[in-house]
Order: sequence, then C-alpha cells, then structure tokens
Amino acid sequence: MSATQSQTKGGRIPVLGRHIGSALGEAALAVAVAMVVAAVGLFGFSLVEWPAFNSSNVTRALTTVGQVGSAALLIAAVWLIRARRWPWVAKILSWTGVSAFVTVTLGMPLAATKLYLHGVSVDQEFRTEYLTRLTDSPALRDMTYIDLPPFYPAGWFWIGGRVANALGMDGWEAFKPYAIGSLAVAAVLALVLWTRLIRADWAVAVTAATTAVVVAYGSPEIYGAIIALLLPPMLVLAWGALHRPEEDAGAPSPRTAGGWGAVLGTGLLLGIAANFYTLYLLVAAFAVTLMGLLAAGIAVRSPAKSTAPAWRAAVPPLIRLVSIAAIAGLVALVCWLPFLVEALTSGLPSSGTAMHYLPASGAELPLPMVEFSLLGGFCLVGTIWLVVRAGSSRRAQALGIGVVAIYLWTLLSMLATVAGTTLLSFRLEVPLYALLAAAGAFGFVEGARAVYQAFNEPERFRVAVVAVAVLGALAFTQHIPAILAPEITTAYTDTDGDGERGDRRPPSAVSYYAEIDEALRARTGRPHDETVVLTADTSFLAFHPYFGFQGLTSHYANPLANFADRAALIESWSELETPEALFDALAATPYRAPDAFLFRRGADTYTLRLARDVYPNDPNVERYTVAFPQSLFDSDAFTKTDIGPFTLVTVNR
Repeated sequence: MSATQSQTKGGRIPVLGRHIGSALGEAALAVAVAMVVAAVGLFGFSLVEWPAFNSSNVTRALTTVGQVGSAALLIAAVWLIRARRWPWVAKILSWTGVSAFVTVTLGMPLAATKLYLHGVSVDQEFRTEYLTRLTDSPALRDMTYIDLPPFYPAGWFWIGGRVANALGMDGWEAFKPYAIGSLAVAAVLALVLWTRLIRADWAVAVTAATTAVVVAYGSPEIYGAIIALLLPPMLVLAWGALHRPEEDAGAPSPRTAGGWGAVLGTGLLLGIAANFYTLYLLVAAFAVTLMGLLAAGIAVRSPAKSTAPAWRAAVPPLIRLVSIAAIAGLVALVCWLPFLVEALTSGLPSSGTAMHYLPASGAELPLPMVEFSLLGGFCLVGTIWLVVRAGSSRRAQALGIGVVAIYLWTLLSMLATVAGTTLLSFRLEVPLYALLAAAGAFGFVEGARAVYQAFNEPERFRVAVVAVAVLGALAFTQHIPAILAPEITTAYTDTDGDGERGDRRPPSAVSYYAEIDEALRARTGRPHDETVVLTADTSFLAFHPYFGFQGLTSHYANPLANFADRAALIESWSELETPEALFDALAATPYRAPDAFLFRRGADTYTLRLARDVYPNDPNVERYTVAFPQSLFDSDAFTKTDIGPFTLVTVNR
C-alpha cells in the first residue's frame, strides 16, 4: 500500500465526520427556517375569516399572490448564488422561498377549514385515526385494534402525535398544520441534500420543480409526498455511493470519505422511508439494488489494472450495497420491530388484502411525457435529457435507473395479478413525476445552455430563458389549487371534530360525536385507550381515540387482527336470539370484546354497514349491512342511549 493510500484511508473518518457535521448543521438551520415560515404563515391565515374555497375565488387569488412572492425569493436566491454574493443570505432566501411556496399553496386554499385535503373521508379517515391514536399516547399501538402493534409505518404519525400533544391539540385538529409544515420541512431538506450533490443554483431550480409537482399530485397522501420529494436526491446519493470506478480501481481521493458518507446517508434515508411509507421504501430499495448490481457489473467489465481475478472488482460496490441495506434495516426496526416480534410469536394469517387493489391506472404504464400539458412537456424534456446524458452524467444515470425501476415494478405488479395480488403500482405516479421533474429541470438548464452556445451566445438569450422558466413555473403552480380542487372541496364539506363544516353549511351526523363521547365515558368510567367500540361509523375513532373492534376495510386493517374472522363473528352475534346469548358470546370471543356498540338506528333494528374484499373487482370493496334486533339488547346487561341518528349500547360487565 502506498503512503498516499494509507494516509487517505486513515483520514476518511475525519473527512466523514466533517461532512456529516456540516450537513446536519445546515439541515437543522433549514428545518428551523421552514418551521418558522410554516407556523407564521398558517397562523396569519387563521386570523382572517376567509370565505370557503368551493364558494369563492378569494383564497385562490391570494394563493397566486403568495406563489409569486415565493418565486421572487427563489429567483433572488439564485441571483445571489450566481453573483457569488452573501451565500448565507442566498441559502436563507432559498429555504424561505421553497417552504413559503408549500405553505401558501396548501395553507391558503384551506384557510377557512380546520381539515386537511380530503377532509376525513376514505383514506384520510384512517390516517386521521392513526394521528389521533398517537396523539393520545406515544406507545406504538395499532390505529384501530387494541393490544396489537402497528402494521402501517408509524413514523410520520408518531412525530405528528407528539407535536399535537405538546401543543395541546387534538389529533384531527393538528393534522392540517402538521401536514403542511412537515411537507415544507421535507422540501428544504431535499434542497439541502441537492446542494450537497450539485451546484447550488441548480439545486434551487430542481428542488422548486420537484416540490411543485409533488405538492400538485402527492400532497393528499402527505407522508408519501415527503418520501417522494427526497427520492430523486437520494438516488443520486446512492449512485455516488455504489459507483466509484476510480476509487475502486485504487485511486482514492484524500478529499472524500471513499463513498461511505453516501452509504450512510442512503441507508438512513431508506430507513426513514421504511418508517414512513412501505411501498416507497420497497421501490427505492429495488432501485438501489439495481444500482448496486449494475455498479458491480461495470466494475467487472472494466479493464483490469491488476492480476487479481475480475470478479473481485465487484466486491467493493457489493459491500457498500450490503452496508446500505444493513443501515436501512436497523433504522427500520424503530417502527417495525414490535410488529415483527408479534408476527413471529403469534403467526401471520395465510394471506392479507392490503395489496388487493387494481384501478385502471394500475393496469397500464404511466407515460406523462406523452401528455399534452405543461407537466407532460416538462417530463418529455426530462426523458430526452435522461436518454441523451445516460452515458455521461451521473445524475442522469441515477435518475434514469430510478425511472426504470418504477416501470419494472409496474410491470411486475401487472404480472402479480396472475397470483391474485398486485404490487400497488398505481401509487407510483407521484415518485415517477418527481424523478421526471428533476430530470426536466436539468434538461431545461442544459438544453438552454446548449442552444445559447449554438446561437453564438446572443446578448438577451439568458433573460429570455429565465422569463420562459418563470412563466412556465407560474402557469403550473397557479393551477395547483384546480388540480387539488376535489380534495380541497371535501375538506370544506366534511364535518370536523367540533361538529362544524368549513363551508358553514349544516353538519353531518358527525356533529353528534362529542355527545356520544361524553355519554360513553360516563357509562364505562374508563379512558379512551381502555375502551373498545364496535361501530361502522369509524370516523368516530378518527376524532376520539377509542379502539375499534373492526376496521374501516380489510385493506387498511392490521393482518394480525384477522379482519374476515371478526366480520364473521359480528354477523353471528346479530343472529343470536336472546340478550343472554349475546352477553355470553361476547365473553367467549377470542378477541378483546367490545365495551360498547355504536349503531345507526332503524325501525326495529340497529345496523352496522361493514365491508368485505371483492378483489379482483374494481371497486375492490363491497358494502353490506348487518342488522341487530333491538330486542337483543333488552337486558340489564346492556344500557342503550339514543343520540341523534345513533344508538349507543354499552356492555355492563
């Protein structure tokens, strides 16, 4: 070993430490700026009595004004960076601009409602329930079922629950500000990561592009949007960790940590993804694995500079790949360990239904680059850039491998239908848009530079390019509220936990939930987290942290809960003939029996509207009604209370 190589290896740890310390310090400052911007913005929006978005264009107009202001901050940041003046001012302006964009684009349209996009409907119902559960207690517990560890990653919800608890807010009420604030934080973290990988001015441009696209198409599923924003720079980082031909050939640089900083960063980001969104973790891990295998193959095929067997050239990238997997696995255990332990001790059911969904979008390849729209044109620019620069740009290689991985996953998902399941590829449109938007930003900048040089560098060309970029960006961003209009409208038409609607129209039956909660606590004398309620109105569990006996659908139910068996058990209870038989059946149930029933009241029955999986049909859920005779509860063993259209039945044990 040469003296230079020995010195380099010995100095990698200090270099790695400096890189990590610098990156963490900058990230902490960026997060602080984003949190202040989001908090000030959302608080300011709440001071005014705005009209509802679905009945007025006032908030939409002010959203456009805020977006223009955010763009001005980003343009100023890029100008300062290119002029090499006041670098820290440029950083703060860029962090402020991107976080302000997220805050105003989502916060202003929702300013007159306490609910987030999509209200408390469909998927947002179980997400709100999860946040409510972890606001009530920091323990990793399932969103619905008592005495079970969570199956869905709790990372985003646990952090939000602790924030809501510290602020003295209910989970449902904290959902909107926490969602917007966490997305603003993710945007600035993506910007910090990009600035560690590429030129600072390009980092601002690519972060702005990916943030706009993710806000437009991914923000309803907020924890997924956070991972989608971080995915493009993470893949560039991963490719830098795995494909290092010069260093693997024996020419290490004393200024780098030999790729181990990138290994650590990639492993941590994959671990975070595992604690936030399982599907995106799997796709990202799939892409990183492809990168590792490709890097190993390239190393083997490269001209040998030693007498060692050619296969040994594959060892360094594969070691780094295994190291990434090990780091990611350790971080993933933060949320996954309780479930894995329970599954190993009690055993998983033979099959689950979480993957049983195949909408039309999951049955075809997503090809946004051939759509006639601003997004389509931008993705087309990105696609051309990925192909043209595949042989010469590490950024293009990394993003291109990510795009290929998504398309391969989509094809595998379609193929999995033969086995009676899917890989939920329809959920991958947002990360695909993010990758193509990042490529589009690079393609636009490099393409404009090539045209500038080809036309002998005309004097006003750069100004024209900037004008086109700004106009295109504003045209897209001001259309985002229209893209999200259905989700925004639902946030105004759903009834919140205070029994009010954002559009000030008469509330739904949800307005009775507070009275039901009060009566239930009075009847049982127990806190929320010690009470199990059987109800088909599962939004009650989203506002009040009771445990449920049965979940919304089998697709969101913990596989350890045996959803189908519980459904059959509920039906068998409804067929009993006497209150005594029901009371005995509740005592004999293999699960924690309900302490209360919350029914819809009919003429002579109490009803529950339940759901069953009917995949491969689309829709994949069939609703059916289970009716309990009212006489089944005519006993001292039960106490009945009519509240609005509901009947609350508590079990007297």
